[in-house]
Amino acid sequence: MRGVADAFRMPVWVVSASMIGFGSLSQDIGITFGVAVASTATVWGLPGQVAFVELFAVGAPVLAIALASSMANLRFLPMSLSMMPLFRADPGIWRWRYILVAMMSVNTWALTLRRAPELGDHQRGPYYIGLGAVSMAAGVLGTAVGYHLAGTLPFYITVSLIFLNPMYFIFLFSSIRQRNCIMALMIGAVLGPLFHLLSPDWGLPFVGFIAGTAAFFLDKKMGTGHE
Repeated sequence: MRGVADAFRMPVWVVSASMIGFGSLSQDIGITFGVAVASTATVWGLPGQVAFVELFAVGAPVLAIALASSMANLRFLPMSLSMMPLFRADPGIWRWRYILVAMMSVNTWALTLRRAPELGDHQRGPYYIGLGAVSMAAGVLGTAVGYHLAGTLPFYITVSLIFLNPMYFIFLFSSIRQRNCIMALMIGAVLGPLFHLLSPDWGLPFVGFIAGTAAFFLDKKMGTGHE
């Protein structure tokens, strides 16, 4: 119930709004309703979903679609690794780890990392499931609503709704209060526009790599404090 309550505080509304934009975009480029909704339920990550529907719309091979979606959502790998220790003490939940990781998003990852220290070992799994299930349901519902509202929303509103999610991520990461996260965010904010001018296609992954690596080593050099 605590996970459900946390989901309704902010993630549900941000995810719903973002997926309304995605659903509208899917309809505009000719994706069927079923494919749009299924991509939210299975790919579950806006960058991967956008890559999925764009390649699907032009008839790209299935292997190319799978690779592009996976690469776009590759950020979930280090996030998954950082969450694994939280669930090891609960064998009942640990057995379902491959299903749990499929429910993960930036919202569930950040909130679980923040709340887990306050919870007992056997409370973390139920918290995560409540948070993740409600967020996914909101995403699927938002996609369906956006698909049927397509054409009634101006294009700039549709695109703005999609960008609500990364804007929310910035505030979410800032609230984690770990020094390395704050430094990575600040370095990325400075380098992001510069690298985008140099290479719109590769600027983002390069900035992520540079900002994250620099923050890691700066944090180590500054000592063990994280507050």
